[in-house]
Amino acid sequence: MSLVSVEDAAVEFSAQGGVVRALDGVSLTVEKGETVAVVGESGCGKTTLARCILGLQPLSGGRIVLTDREVHGTPRDIVERVGMVWQDPYASLDPKWTVSRSMMEPLRLVGKSRSVGEMFEEVGLDPKLKDRYPHQLSGGQRQRVAIGRALALKPPLVICDEPTAALDLSIRAQILNLLRDLQGQTGCSFLYISHDLTTVRFLADRVAVMYLGRIVEIGPTEQIFGNPRHPYTKTLLDSAPTIDRLLQLPEAPTGEIPDPRTRFIGCRYASRCGRAQELCLQADPKATVDGPQTFYCHFPHPALQSSFASIDR
Repeated sequence: MSLVSVEDAAVEFSAQGGVVRALDGVSLTVEKGETVAVVGESGCGKTTLARCILGLQPLSGGRIVLTDREVHGTPRDIVERVGMVWQDPYASLDPKWTVSRSMMEPLRLVGKSRSVGEMFEEVGLDPKLKDRYPHQLSGGQRQRVAIGRALALKPPLVICDEPTAALDLSIRAQILNLLRDLQGQTGCSFLYISHDLTTVRFLADRVAVMYLGRIVEIGPTEQIFGNPRHPYTKTLLDSAPTIDRLLQLPEAPTGEIPDPRTRFIGCRYASRCGRAQELCLQADPKATVDGPQTFYCHFPHPALQSSFASIDR
């Protein structure tokens, strides 16, 4: 059984003039020891999905099962099943607490204890820093504290929400290597949320691409990067800077981003898609499975090699 199973998850927020479906039928699994990255532009639902798995955001529909238990709210022992690394370590650490107190907080919640020095050394920090406050550390050191807190109880799942976005480029590589090392030592799984496709390609085993509250394509990292099938996935990858496209701006997608309050009948990407046809406006695309890669598109980009099988969403 999967470590995490998200089944047809839906989240609705009331908004002036209608309802925004932040998640609209999202299904996703994370296996033991696996890193799954969730990518997509701002507002697509990535962080909402993370909050649902943590129990911080109630579902409007569907269900989430974490370590064989359905997620309902935030019981104290959830810290033993999932850790969280937020984007900005300066905002996620209490400025009035020493960094050692912050790192030890998950242990306190469940009445356990560990050596503070050992925990600091696990994330590459000098134990002499334990009595300092967040403002007395560098950004990279603060994020190491946040990672240490997330892994304090060695939970089977760690969610990382843009963990390198607030860091200098030189520090990002150190944090990514730290995450890989810790995964090798503990055997934990990562749900890695990011805009940075370079770090995703380095860290992830599988990639799920989200657009307006839905996953539009999911598959092994190298297949997603090397053979994207959904037009949105290709547009997203083309927008990432690379050496061969240095100083070149990507071609802008056609059309406009739909109003998030829209109740879609057909494909939600149709208004921006250069491959869209009449069918795309009339029918929601079903899942097409091509080996380990799954995508939702009526007129996908051709595969390098393929054998298709369709299933219902």
